[in-house]
Amino acid sequence: MEKKYKQQPINLVKVVLFGPESTGKTTLSGQLARHYNTVWAPEYAREYLQDKWNNERKTCEESDLLPIAEGQMKLENELAKKADKVLVCDTDLLETKVYSEAYYGGFVDPTLDEAAKSNSYDIYFLTYIDTPWEADDLRDRPEQRLEMFEAFEKALKKYNRSYVLLKGDKETRLKKAVEVIDKLLAGKENLYSFSKTLTDLDMHFMHQDNPMTNDLF
Repeated sequence: MEKKYKQQPINLVKVVLFGPESTGKTTLSGQLARHYNTVWAPEYAREYLQDKWNNERKTCEESDLLPIAEGQMKLENELAKKADKVLVCDTDLLETKVYSEAYYGGFVDPTLDEAAKSNSYDIYFLTYIDTPWEADDLRDRPEQRLEMFEAFEKALKKYNRSYVLLKGDKETRLKKAVEVIDKLLAGKENLYSFSKTLTDLDMHFMHQDNPMTNDLF
């Protein structure tokens, strides 16, 4: 597998928010990052595809999937070095693979397929569709939310990924996620902490204001 699609080794608890569009993944990513005083990796595809829509009035095409995968892993690997014991990921390449299968008749580029199956995380939080649909330039198929949810859950089961289903309001989801992450933290030793590498604490707080960590919706 090409290096640009691969995770760099680092001892962190890595969690993924996983599920259909408009199910609260980005909101919860920000909540968890604040709770653990760490960083979160946003969904690169949204920035990439919004730019494409703004400039070309085109939506996602098959040829976009590998650049999106590359951008996502570059973002994740860069932010992993600035995390404090926990890295929260708003998506991963398995999610990109699910969308590829759903939108392009089952097609998945072999490079994306290999990377999606090879990269690993400690836990996936599968977000249910009991949240209001919020339309934007990129979202579509609101009538197929259940179908997409089932595709995501099927992928987690197929590839034996550990996951927890999150339902309910923001507070309920956050509480459940924190309980799960706390157990994972208790079971790991010598976790990487960016704060221990700082020579100036102001750098840490400045990072929290990084635009790349702002909620996308």
